Formats: sequence, structure tokens, C-alpha cells
Amino acid sequence: MSATTPSPRRCFLFMPGDSPRKLEKATTLDVDAVIADLEDGVAQERKQVARETVVQAFQSLDFGYRERWIRLNPADSPLFLDDLVATFAARPQGYVLPKVESPRQVLRLSHMLQVLEHARGWPAGHIQILALLETGQGILRAPEIAKADPRLVGLMFGAEDLAGDLGARRTREGWEIFHARSHVALVARAHELLAIDTVFVDLEDLEGLAAEAQRARNLGYTGKMAIHPRQVPVIQATFSPTEEEIQAARRLVEAFQAHQNAGTGAFVLDGRMVDMPMVRAAQKLLALAEQIAGRSTP
Repeated sequence: MSATTPSPRRCFLFMPGDSPRKLEKATTLDVDAVIADLEDGVAQERKQVARETVVQAFQSLDFGYRERWIRLNPADSPLFLDDLVATFAARPQGYVLPKVESPRQVLRLSHMLQVLEHARGWPAGHIQILALLETGQGILRAPEIAKADPRLVGLMFGAEDLAGDLGARRTREGWEIFHARSHVALVARAHELLAIDTVFVDLEDLEGLAAEAQRARNLGYTGKMAIHPRQVPVIQATFSPTEEEIQAARRLVEAFQAHQNAGTGAFVLDGRMVDMPMVRAAQKLLALAEQIAGRSTP
């Protein structure tokens, strides 16, 4: 893939940080991003083992085109600082910060990354941050969090923890988290950030996963988290433009350019009025298709 072609970020797969076998397995999967987990996926007594395992894996394994991320423990946890300092040498694409409830937490992580980058002589600001919003406070303060720091490249929505925080009962229909889910997508896209949808916990129901992923895409989400390798192909496919969508978008953009050359603004295509929002959406879809086509294959 060309250095100028950005990577697609459709699926973020969690792997427990204390499992060398599973981290190695991730290097064989066709997945856009791998998150080595130091939080929920690791028992309390194995946190240090996980930190060491993640560094060893990220330094020795060839992840190819797959982005490498690390999920820390929350910013107010006594484990947070040790997680960051112990794993920084792994030089991940970035860190996932869970249970974010204020811009201050993002800023604190960014400042620490700046100090660590400077100490190692690395380029300033190249390690990124994803904020996982999974509490009521985090959802309410999403607009503030979204503009907290330039390192922040996306907002992730955590429905399971949010339901626990609110005392809500999770249902397959998801109406209990619909407002929060829509809000996170809206805020993320308004600030031109990635919008990454929540995990789907039923590992056997791939049809249900596909339906939920499609609903998330319809809301404006750009990708989704996965908790098992079998979920990856479903998510990657759902957040990829279909050939029909690509052809329709290309036709719309070409028609727009032709009308621009003729000095025409809004125009009608296939009985529908076309204006700039529709053109921009088509351009974004084609850009994503180009990213996917330009990426190396496993």
C-alpha cells in the first residue's frame, strides 16, 4: 500500500494482552486493527504479564498492514500509569482509553505521550488516542471530549458498560442505548473523527451481528469492535462499500463534475435532486473503497 494511502479502520479486534498465542493468531487474520487488551480481558493478577507479553508481541511479530493498539486501564485506575510506561516501547499506533468521562483524561494521556515521545526522540504526536465512551457522564460530555486533543482520532461506543452504569436492561432491539449510540456517532462525525460501534456479545449469532453492524453503519459509524476472530469478516464486509455502491457513487461524482464543467450547480440524476452533501458522501465512499483496494492482502 502506498504510504500516502490511509488504512481502512472497519474492525477493531480485541485480543487479551496476556495471551501470546492469541496475539500471534491476530497476525494471520484479515482485520484492520488489533487491540491488545490490558483491561477487562486480563485478570488482576496477570496485568504485569500482559504488559510484558504485549511489548514482546508488538516488537517481534509481523502484523503487516494491521494497526496495533493497546487498551489501557482507566485513567483513574492505579494501573493506568504502569500500563502506559511499561508498554510504550511497543510503539503502538495508539492507545484506547476506556471509561472516558472528561476532556481532562484525554489531555492527561496526551501529555504523558508527549513526554515519553520526547524522551525517546520519536516524532511528537504520532501516537494516537481512541476514547471509549461507556458511562453516562462520558456520553453527555462527548462533544467536549471530541475536541480535547489533536491526538484523538475517534470515539468508541461501549453499550455493555453503559447499560450497567445506567441500570438499563440490555435487549436485542437496543432501544435502551439507542439515544446514546446515535449521539456518539453524531458527535464523532461532526468532529471528523472515527465512530466505532460497540461489541456484539453473542458469538454464535453472526446474522444478528451483521444486522447490528448494518444498523450502526446506517447511523454513521465507520467501524465496529470485535471480541472474537469469527466476527471479523462480518464486520469488515458490512463496513465495506459494495460494488453496487461504488458504481453508483462513481456515476454520481462523474455527473457532478460534468455539470460543474458546464456551469451547473444542483442537478437531477435518476429522478433525484443531487446537491453537495450527496456528492461529498459519494466522494467519501470512493475514498474508503480506494483505501481497501490499496491495502496489502494477508
